Amino acid sequence: MIIAHLTSAHPRYDTRIYHKMCTSLASAGYAVSLIVADGKGDETRNDINILDVGASKGRRNRILNAPSRVFSKALELDADLYHLHDPELIPIGLKLKRLGKRVIFDSHEDVPKQMLGKPYLNKPLLWMLSKTIAVYESWACARFDGVITATPFIREKFLKINPKSMDINNFPLLEELTAEIPWGDKRAEVCYVGGIGKIRGIQEVCAAMGLVQTTARLNLCGTFNEPAVEQGVRITPGWKRVNEFGFVDRVGVRGVLERSVAGLVTLHPVINYLDALPVKMFEYMSAGIPVIASDFPLWREIVAGNECGLLVNPLKAQEIAQAIDQLISNPEMAKRMGENGRKAVEKKYNWAIEERKLFSFYEQIFSQKQ
Repeated sequence: MIIAHLTSAHPRYDTRIYHKMCTSLASAGYAVSLIVADGKGDETRNDINILDVGASKGRRNRILNAPSRVFSKALELDADLYHLHDPELIPIGLKLKRLGKRVIFDSHEDVPKQMLGKPYLNKPLLWMLSKTIAVYESWACARFDGVITATPFIREKFLKINPKSMDINNFPLLEELTAEIPWGDKRAEVCYVGGIGKIRGIQEVCAAMGLVQTTARLNLCGTFNEPAVEQGVRITPGWKRVNEFGFVDRVGVRGVLERSVAGLVTLHPVINYLDALPVKMFEYMSAGIPVIASDFPLWREIVAGNECGLLVNPLKAQEIAQAIDQLISNPEMAKRMGENGRKAVEKKYNWAIEERKLFSFYEQIFSQKQ
């Protein structure tokens, strides 16, 4: 069977798309192609045929023009199944359906809800835009052969739209981030890995670093997406305690997690985060370090339920600072919480389980009559 994964917005080595889904499918014997739009050229890697349709100049240009280039390349492949990873590709998914192709949509996020969390649009416009997207998304996804979602919460929404919907959670690969250094060799450091922005808590985290009583430092991995926010945190007292790594690859992430005592995931309580399952939380757990997480009901079930970290109000820098100091000052407690998190990943929150669900979902799609 020829499988084509399509993305116009994600990088070619995206963890969910390339390292997990495409790699798993190729290992299972599927002929896998990945169409990207990054301008880095074609290549074949790990039996995955990566096809590049060229980069776009800016977000607007990408949304308007990249889907048509992806569509042309998709037609050339004549695949048995097309797996779409971006909302902007939904229109070309409908075109592929009209041509008699099997098409599934992968909803990484609840896009209508995500729109409500955009700080740069006024509320009436946000509401209208969110409603419009929700109506179109419902109409289009009802016509696809199936829908995959990144969380159970999003799955429940899509089950009302398309009964062939399944959550494939973005849980970590068991072997990827396992720590190999003794706990005693860790440094007095905590880490944050991922996109850096206001609603992801960077201002409160930097403020917390200026309040800690221990010698703790912050290993910051990722890129800023708001210049004004970046400028603001760089002049705070807490920035003097930041080890700035910028973007790091997967090997680099492993190295940072190994040296850190805890991982931060203190996202703001905006509507699209309250029911999210951030991959960084489970990657920290997989690496055997405790998490310092926002005290959301869903996250409380995971963190408190598995005794694998501390919960804080993400809007209060003092609480974040106290949690950092508590784990830095109590290495045995931190180690125990880290071990609990690793056990939870081995038992429940890992890609091996999600991989089996992915294979099962594909089998269901292929068993359907066209």
